[in-house]
Amino acid sequence: MKFSFEVTHKVKTSAARRGKFLTPHGVIETPAFMPVGTLATVKGVMPSTLNEIGTQILLSNTYHLYLRPGEDIVAKAGGLHKFMHWAKPILTDSGGFQVFSLGELRKITHDGVYFSSHIDGSKHFFSPEKVMDIENALGADIIMAFDECSNYGCDHDYAFQAMKRTLNWLDRCAVHHKNENQMLFPIIQGNMFKDLRIQSVKETVPYAKCGIAVGGLSVGEPKELMLEMLDELVPYYPENMPRYLMGVGTPDYIIEGVRRGIDMFDCVLPTRVARNGTAMTSQGKVVVRNAIYKEDFSPLDPECDCYTCRNFSKAYLRHLVNCNEILAATLLSIHNIKFLLDLTKNLRNAISEGTFDVFVEEFYKKYYGFKV
Repeated sequence: MKFSFEVTHKVKTSAARRGKFLTPHGVIETPAFMPVGTLATVKGVMPSTLNEIGTQILLSNTYHLYLRPGEDIVAKAGGLHKFMHWAKPILTDSGGFQVFSLGELRKITHDGVYFSSHIDGSKHFFSPEKVMDIENALGADIIMAFDECSNYGCDHDYAFQAMKRTLNWLDRCAVHHKNENQMLFPIIQGNMFKDLRIQSVKETVPYAKCGIAVGGLSVGEPKELMLEMLDELVPYYPENMPRYLMGVGTPDYIIEGVRRGIDMFDCVLPTRVARNGTAMTSQGKVVVRNAIYKEDFSPLDPECDCYTCRNFSKAYLRHLVNCNEILAATLLSIHNIKFLLDLTKNLRNAISEGTFDVFVEEFYKKYYGFKV
C-alpha cells in the first residue's frame, strides 16, 4: 500500500483523534499543520529550516505553478520534490479557490472555467481533466479535485448548483486520474447550508479512497457558522482516512477543527502575518513593531526553542521590522510556522495521553485570555 491511514488514539469527549497517514514520501502524524509554499517555496524560509522545525508536509498551488513556471518545466525538473528540494510529502490544491477568487476575470461553464491570468491578462481554461493533467505533471503525493468554491453570502439555489457542479467535476477528475503514486482527495462543498453540506458529503464519500477534504469554509463567515457546518459533517466522514479542512490556520480554528474530527490543516496565515510584523506566541499575539518592545531584550516566546527565539530579542526583531529588513519576515515566519507545528504536535500528544480537554482549556487561557 502506497497510501494508508490508521487511527491510533481517540478522545472520548469529542471527535478528536490521532493518526498516521502513510504516503510515498513519508508518514504524516495527524493532526498536522501544512505550511503553504504557493510557488514551490514557503516565502522567506529555507527547505532545510522547514525540515528542522518539524514540517511533515508542504502545500503548493496548482493555479500559480501552472502560470509560472508552467507544469511542463516542473515535470522536466523531475517533479515538485526535486524542483523545490523537498523530500517529504507534498499536497497540491486544484487551483479552484484561486480561479473562483478572480471574480469578473473568470466565466464558469459546465465544461470548466475560462479565466484571465492575474499576471498578464492572458486567457486560459481549466477543466477537471486539465487540472488532473497539471497536478499529475507537478507530481505531488496528494492532489485535490477541481471544485467550485461558492462565495459566502450566495443564496441556496446558487450554492446547490455549485455543489452539483463540484460533484460532476469530481466524477470527471476520478475518471481521468490514473497515477497510483498520487492520492486524489475529493472536496465537500455546500456553502453555509446544512442540507447541502450533508448531501455533498454523502455523494462525495464514494470517491474518497484515502482522504477527503472540506472546502468553502473560513471564507468570511462567522466562526460560529463554520463550526455549525463542521458539526453537521462529523457523523458522515469515513473513519479510516484523513480529513482535511482547507485554508484554516488560526490556533482556535485548528483546535476546534481537531475537536470535530479534522486531521489536516493548511494556511498562509503564519507567514503572511510574519511579513506584517506579528508573531503567534504561547502568551498570545505579539505585534513586534509596537513601541513597547523597543527596549525589550527578552526572547519572542520564552516557551519556544526555534532559531528565532533562541537567538534574538523582541527589540532586535522590532528593529528589523521597522527598517523593512528581509530578515524580519524570515525570522518571524520561522517562529510562526514552528508555533503551529508545535500546537498540532502538542494536540497529538494530548490525545495520546488522554489530556486533550485539559490542554485545550489551558491553551485558550494562555493565548486568548479566556476559558472554553
